[in-house]
Amino acid sequence: MKRIDDPRAFGRVAVVMGGRSAEREVSLDSGRNVLAALKARGVDAHAIDGIPALLDAVRAGHFARVFNILHGQHGGGEDGVLQGALQSLGIPFTGSGVLGSALSMDKVRSKYVWVALGLPTPKFVPLRRGAEASQVHAAAHEIGFPLIVKPACEGSSVGVSRVFEEKDLDDAVELARRYPGDLLMEMLIEGDELTVAILGREVLPSIHIVPKGAYYDYNAKYIAEDTQYLCPGLQGDAESDLRALALRAFDALGCSGWGRVDVMRDRSCRNWLLEANTAPGMTSHSLVPKAAAHAGMDYGTLCWRVLETSFDGDQGPGTRDQEHTLADNRSPVPGPWSRASEGGAP
Repeated sequence: MKRIDDPRAFGRVAVVMGGRSAEREVSLDSGRNVLAALKARGVDAHAIDGIPALLDAVRAGHFARVFNILHGQHGGGEDGVLQGALQSLGIPFTGSGVLGSALSMDKVRSKYVWVALGLPTPKFVPLRRGAEASQVHAAAHEIGFPLIVKPACEGSSVGVSRVFEEKDLDDAVELARRYPGDLLMEMLIEGDELTVAILGREVLPSIHIVPKGAYYDYNAKYIAEDTQYLCPGLQGDAESDLRALALRAFDALGCSGWGRVDVMRDRSCRNWLLEANTAPGMTSHSLVPKAAAHAGMDYGTLCWRVLETSFDGDQGPGTRDQEHTLADNRSPVPGPWSRASEGGAP
């Protein structure tokens, strides 16, 4: 990753935030923090709300590069649409390119990739948005209770339900259907929730998330002050193995620049990949800044380092990284991670 010493080298920077997704408020909070940090370090940074305003400003020649802190899909800027537009205009930006963004936003297709490489992810069944009740209940019996129902292309725990009994299944599906796109049903892994941040090729210390309530929901992520964050989340070989798995999962999806991989660790100490995030939150409660702080990097330095990734012109793993990824995945970990591994994708 190219290192920059002079803030003038970045040119005029658009910090794009807000947007139209279900994660708008989180994005605005993240964006305000990023903007303040970059300005404090002398970067000529300016706030832009949403994709249409950004593209108008870029086409008018107002910005040299973009710090993307939009979250989510459909105007959220994390699903590959914004990335494609900026690439077509020749404007460098932070984070993953089209492929990595689109694959990571779609949890079902993320899992297909991981399954194909033998990477561990909870057993799952994709559900069309219009699936009939009989199909939903059949899928639940295939997965087994307890299980998770969630929108396939949302983040920040939006629309997510933990379902322990069949009587609660229909309400969970109804909640998930409030958001655009198809649904995902997956096995509920009971154990510890961990996350691993990646910056360039550096894998930061993991974080073990300990919410006060039953699990790490939207309230625990962004509102509650009693969630505990233990960093590093593991020790010794267990920590090294987790970080290596996170980087393999990140590379497998074509991600680059920076991001975060979320993992569940079950009672038998097995790690299970949940999802990758290509524009993680940067709020006061967010996880990447906490991991960076443990690695000796303050918030302003982290924002600077993320902005430096916009100089990685291909916006995706380079040839060396692709070779590294293929080498890492030549000995896949076997396991019945989903129906795809049992004889074909559903």
